[in-house]
Amino acid sequence: MSMSRHDIRRLAFQTLFAMSSNPDAVATDVYQTVLGKDIEAPEYLTQLVDGVNEHLAEIDEAISAHLKKGWPISRLNKTDLILMRIAVYEIKFVEEVPNKVSLNEALELSKEFSDETSRRFINGVLSLSLIHI
Repeated sequence: MSMSRHDIRRLAFQTLFAMSSNPDAVATDVYQTVLGKDIEAPEYLTQLVDGVNEHLAEIDEAISAHLKKGWPISRLNKTDLILMRIAVYEIKFVEEVPNKVSLNEALELSKEFSDETSRRFINGVLSLSLIHI
């Protein structure tokens, strides 16, 4: 089963969202739920999910640096935060993906999982991140 990187990012979002909603959730179990029991998770999916989880503090620090003063990351909408985490992970750690692609993918996924206000917010934060990362 061949998937586009966009489809894989969507699955990474769904997996990270599920894991943030249930701290006891294990990525491999979520993959089986999302993909089906007999389908192996694509390598890039595990790279994104594991990478975001392994570098969470650094990623959140990069996001926090571009929030309004006094606005803690804990106040962010969970959907927006997870989309930004995936994009920042790609920007900082995945050299073969151009930064603009990471930004555009976050905006495309926000069309699916969020609203126009969130899209503008994500665009603003990630655009600043592109300048400073």
